[in-house]
Amino acid sequence: MKQRQHYSSGVKWESIVGYSRAIRIGDQIFITGTTATDENGEIVGPGDAYVQTVQVIRNIERALKALGGSLNDIVRTRMFVRDISRWEEYGRAHGEFFGEIRPCATMVEVSRLIDDRMLIEIEADAVVL
Repeated sequence: MKQRQHYSSGVKWESIVGYSRAIRIGDQIFITGTTATDENGEIVGPGDAYVQTVQVIRNIERALKALGGSLNDIVRTRMFVRDISRWEEYGRAHGEFFGEIRPCATMVEVSRLIDDRMLIEIEADAVVL
């Protein structure tokens, strides 16, 4: 039987809703929708799509490292954005981290996120080889 490992970032929504930031089962790591929060749960870069995307990916990287993975292990990202017309800002940050890794990626516009200051939320899947 494969062991299930959980990682929590400590943001308030995890305990309220009852979820983990990331879960590792075997060689797979699943990262839930991650937003641009700092270690205190505060929103980073309000109004700045590029800065928020960078923070989101750094948060994803932190979760991966805690579970024995890295950004190189990412095979898929799903970006939920508030304004698709700003796709180049989100995409530039995504490309800076994943340009050589080249995971499958999706970007879709959504009407709202849990906090109106949030511009992007990203989910990711990784396979650690």
